[in-house]
Amino acid sequence: MLNMTIDLTSKPGSAKANKTGGWRTFIPKTDKNVCIGCGTCERVCPEDAIEMKKDKRHKGLRPKTDMNFCKGCGLCAEECPVKAIKMEREEK
Repeated sequence: MLNMTIDLTSKPGSAKANKTGGWRTFIPKTDKNVCIGCGTCERVCPEDAIEMKKDKRHKGLRPKTDMNFCKGCGLCAEECPVKAIKMEREEK
């Protein structure tokens, strides 16, 4: 009898090693003049693709989305309390 072991699980934090943004249809567009810098988008992103960063043209922090990992799910836009994020069809 042949004994095989197959590991089908991923190690914690390994998502950043696999760029998964290439198959999305929509991308988030943030109106930084409307954004209040609350960080809700960063907290709800299931792919950890959003990071709050200082923005020179706007006071405080604004979201920066890493398109290598954004899958276009729209949770950031849905949960934004001021609706500063709109999902737009991505042109490829």
